[in-house]
Amino acid sequence: MILINEFLKYNKCSLDNMNAIYVNRGPGSFAGIRNSLSTIKALFLTKKIDYYCFSFDDFKESEPTKYADVPQLCKKYKIKKNLINPLYLS
Repeated sequence: MILINEFLKYNKCSLDNMNAIYVNRGPGSFAGIRNSLSTIKALFLTKKIDYYCFSFDDFKESEPTKYADVPQLCKKYKIKKNLINPLYLS
C-alpha cells in the first residue's frame, strides 16, 4: 500500500476516483503475486474498486499486447476477478 499511495500522490490521483484496477498475475513469484492480489482484494472490499486479474497469456490471440490494451482485452475476453487457484497436493 505504501507504493500504491506514493504512486497515487506522484500522479495526483486518489483511490476515490478509481473504478477499476488491473493486476498482472504473472509470471512472477507466487508470494509476490499473492500479496498484490490480497492488497487489491482489500481495496475492492473497502473502497468498492472493481479489479481484473489477467496474464498476457490470456491475450495470445491479440499479440502484440500493450498495457494500454489491457482494459479493452479484459472486456473482450470476459476476464474478471480471475484469481490464482492453488493446487494442494497431499
